[in-house]
Amino acid sequence: MTRSLQAVAYRRPSVLESSAGGRRLGLETSQGATPRGAEDHPRFFAGFLTSPQVTAAGLLAVADVAAVRYYQRQLNASLDPVVTGNGDRLRFESFSGCCGVYARLDVLEPGLDGGEVGHGTTNVDVNNPLREALSRIGSDDPLHLRVGPEELAVTTLDGPVVEKKVPLPDRWLRGFAEAQVIAGGFDLRAELPAAEAVRFLRALPRGGGRGAATGPRWVVPAGGTLRPTTRPVPGAVCLPGPERLIALRRVLRHASALRVYGPAAAGAASVASAWEAVLPGMRLTLTLSPDASRGFSGEGGVLDALATDEAAEDAELISVLLAWEPRIDVSDLAASSGLTAERVRAALVRLGTSGRVGYDTAEAAYFHRELPYDAERVERHNPRLRSARALVAAGAVTLDGPLGTVTAEDGHVHRVRDEAGVLSCSCLWWAKYRGGRGPCKHALAVRMVRRGGAAVEQGRTRVDGGVR
Repeated sequence: MTRSLQAVAYRRPSVLESSAGGRRLGLETSQGATPRGAEDHPRFFAGFLTSPQVTAAGLLAVADVAAVRYYQRQLNASLDPVVTGNGDRLRFESFSGCCGVYARLDVLEPGLDGGEVGHGTTNVDVNNPLREALSRIGSDDPLHLRVGPEELAVTTLDGPVVEKKVPLPDRWLRGFAEAQVIAGGFDLRAELPAAEAVRFLRALPRGGGRGAATGPRWVVPAGGTLRPTTRPVPGAVCLPGPERLIALRRVLRHASALRVYGPAAAGAASVASAWEAVLPGMRLTLTLSPDASRGFSGEGGVLDALATDEAAEDAELISVLLAWEPRIDVSDLAASSGLTAERVRAALVRLGTSGRVGYDTAEAAYFHRELPYDAERVERHNPRLRSARALVAAGAVTLDGPLGTVTAEDGHVHRVRDEAGVLSCSCLWWAKYRGGRGPCKHALAVRMVRRGGAAVEQGRTRVDGGVR
């Protein structure tokens, strides 16, 4: 797994403190993106929380996910959560070290009081002393929240005094991209009232680790609750690695409902799902990869968007029109850009690969945020995409109506068929996954040639490292 180290610098540690005016929670920010450009320590909010105890529990749940691996637990994980100000809400996001769980706490407008929410994205410091302090909040006495430096500190303090070296594995970058693409295909499948949600979540296994996976698990809505089923009957939702929902227990006693999202059940293969705790003025959502040992980074949902120059050009246009919206309206973007809704969605997927948009299952809409990644890095570390470009560059693709043939580097000829817009292949990858983890390199190469989205010369210049 390729890693890089990014210096995440804060002016001081985040802290929960008491003063004559009451308790104050200061969350310190690092360098981030804002409408004014990059800022060293942007300030997104200063005001009160309407439900301090619930917010503290939600922040701890997001921090729990950032600090743990649900697979190969003996390895350490550490990634400071990301915070985004969208004008009417604050979003706190994190990814588990194993890349299989994505967590997001949306503190909505009713959860905030007495301050305007800014626009932008940055990392936020959640250190161990702060975690201990947040866990001791036992009442809903007034709590002032500041996201960013003190107002005077913006102009009077020079230089950081706290610096962390945060590992940024490429799997995490690809995971953020894949999670939002997969969630875009989810629908609401069930909603449990508070009592049933508590009963259901508390009955889940607490174990995990390498030996925890015993095959796909499924649950089906029944009389206001969820009951287990041995197969994906109509209406069933996959619950892959149920022990990975443990972070939701932080907020159980505050939840009014549990909402479950997922794709339509089709076949026996496990699929991803999202689990949302409805809280006073906020939502906590955990999105689970299809298996505890299978991170989002290998799902391949973004490959088609990355493979075309059209999507890259459209993404450049759409990126200019984004304005840190909490809900991106595809039809409005289509009207503003002159593109079709389908091309706008493909462009948003492309922007998601560089962390510039996320997807909110509760509102079935994309939202604007900026992560410190770039789409070229995603392409560079995606072996199927690199291999497809190499095949195109080598002239290994021949088209013949609905059939394409690809001569691989070992001399084997693979046949790619177009069946109602879905490309199948005669290779072992397709035989194993049947499209469940995105297209194979041969299907990608055929799609590139068909769309004219990867010229031979471009393929030669962009391939780095040969065919896999």
